[in-house]
Amino acid sequence: TMEMKDSGSVVLTAYHPHSPPSIPGMEQSFVQDIPASHSPTSRKSLPRGRRLNRMLSNESTPPPAFSRSNSQVSMDSTSMEDFWCEVESIKESTEDGADEATLLEFKPADEGELEAEWLQDVGLSTLISGAEEEDGQALLSTLTRTQAAAVQKRYNTYTQTLRKKNKHTVRDVRDIFGTSDPPPPFEAVPVSPVPPNGLQLPGQKPVWKSLSSNSCLDCGLDKGSPAITEELSYEVSFSESIALLPKIQERPKNQRFKKEDSALPKFIVRKSRFGLTEVGDLSPEDMKKIRYLSLIELTAFYDALGVELKRNRVERVRGRENGLFGVPLTVLLENDQKKVPGIKVPLIFQKLLLKLEETGLETEGILRVPGSASRVKNLHQELEAKFYEDTFDWDQVRNNDAAGLLKMFIRELPSPLFTVEYLPAFITLVEKISKIKLQLQALHLLIMLLPEANRDTAKAFLQFLKKVVANEGKNKMNLWNVSMIVAPNLFIYKGKRANQQEMQAAATTAHVVRLLIRYQDILWTVPSFLISQVRKMNEAAMSNSKRQLMFDKGVRKLLRRKTMERERPERPEGSVTFPPYLQPDIPEGVIRVYAPLHSKVSMAIQLNSQTKAKDILARFHCENSHGSSQNVRGQIQSLHEIGGNIGQHCLDPDAYMLDVYRANPQAEWVIKPKAS
Repeated sequence: TMEMKDSGSVVLTAYHPHSPPSIPGMEQSFVQDIPASHSPTSRKSLPRGRRLNRMLSNESTPPPAFSRSNSQVSMDSTSMEDFWCEVESIKESTEDGADEATLLEFKPADEGELEAEWLQDVGLSTLISGAEEEDGQALLSTLTRTQAAAVQKRYNTYTQTLRKKNKHTVRDVRDIFGTSDPPPPFEAVPVSPVPPNGLQLPGQKPVWKSLSSNSCLDCGLDKGSPAITEELSYEVSFSESIALLPKIQERPKNQRFKKEDSALPKFIVRKSRFGLTEVGDLSPEDMKKIRYLSLIELTAFYDALGVELKRNRVERVRGRENGLFGVPLTVLLENDQKKVPGIKVPLIFQKLLLKLEETGLETEGILRVPGSASRVKNLHQELEAKFYEDTFDWDQVRNNDAAGLLKMFIRELPSPLFTVEYLPAFITLVEKISKIKLQLQALHLLIMLLPEANRDTAKAFLQFLKKVVANEGKNKMNLWNVSMIVAPNLFIYKGKRANQQEMQAAATTAHVVRLLIRYQDILWTVPSFLISQVRKMNEAAMSNSKRQLMFDKGVRKLLRRKTMERERPERPEGSVTFPPYLQPDIPEGVIRVYAPLHSKVSMAIQLNSQTKAKDILARFHCENSHGSSQNVRGQIQSLHEIGGNIGQHCLDPDAYMLDVYRANPQAEWVIKPKAS
């Protein structure tokens, strides 16, 4: 059994029968964090242990001697043996190859620097520079009450720190936002449910579909799962939902994680009339805004829970500029895109996954049983030399060796696959808050923060792990087994550097991986309240641009001249101005859809309350079934919403078009292949 106590720092203890005595001289070293039954006894391992010890914080409390005791924040009815075996396997495989020059450096932060970096990371550098940036103003105008309070708190801390240091005169928040004394928080948008991907129309209430096989995103357990089902809502921000609830109880210190699949609830995300949106369905420009808003929302979420959002300050390492292993994902993709334009996951990573999916999913102990260290080392060298020449013989690679190469690729990334800035904060949340729903919401926002290359690669990896678990009957690898093996590779040896707190939180990191695998379909869905805020942000930016245009002297003269050239009758008193989709001379709900790849390139379509995106696609398919090229007919076409208050949005086939149209009447509607 394992024991984890909260006494200022997390401490793990474990019991293993027939444990030999501890090794003299290894106090406060990494090997003492591993159960004694797995501790190396050879002299060869000692220098590596000392070197790892130097990499760890000198202030970390050494774990106590292992004892037979009940787990407090650990796992029920299980040991962490697989976890520690994997840690030892990693240690042995890197003893001779670790390059300390490539370590991620965690830099100490001066007072106020973290707040300044946070403001820059959420797109509010205007608050630091003093520049009147339209994007920053547009972002501030979309914030909810709790989000605005989170920004206000960080900005106040930043300004107070600068005043103490007397660096320069700091603008008062009232000067920035034009507030009177006493200043309220930033002006926040009303806290009311809004339709996903859209704007709330006056008097309109969100409408839900009746539950059917395709009307919800079902993330939970397979056959034999319990009847515990929870519904997730994307209508209101997570932090606002927390603020409206009673105070969340912290996890009791004697409460345990449970390893059984039945301990995880089944979550359902019902599709509203706007459907669901995946991360790849939005334009890069809008996803950048999603990341800004996600960090603000994550901070507000932690504030609402009363949990400190700590952040690692990481000095990025450059890494190799060519090759396969130890190369940054962005560099790998840049090189691979010269061969395969538009590729989103590195070719070597795709090939390793494909090899394992084709031949290794049914291999007993896949991922857990290590391959031959010497073979893996030789294959590594051979891949570096032959992969891009297409002369590498994949048939020679055994499944366990391929799994070893896959894990090696992840470990040797200069920057971890799941970025480390907020990982300690998430581990703290999991240890403090026992409610899975709240853990999942925090993890969801962390996924939204990932850089595009990390997110796409992580998605491919988690999809593979899901397939491994699905073959449990043959490979003997259940969800918890896979999570214990993957956790050290993702969260402990980040950039070849271990973090003492994360090393000790073994059960917690394995639980995080379990959530990633089990609920991955939810995690790749963009919360609709964030999309709604992006729409409002784009509208505010357009409004600011129009106001700026009207103040331009040349434009004003041109408008004045054009106005004088034509006579326009005055509008009768009491006349009503209609929104574009309700103007009397424009039929209600008529859109023109363009399909440039089809023989019939456009079609006017009358929408009604039941028209879905897939109905429009079916109509075009029917009209063009004989005229379009074979290539077009073989592609999966999707309806895209382009322009207006969104950059580009690939619509869910189940989206009700009249609702989407009313949310964005200025958009264009184009049928084209969905980006892969």
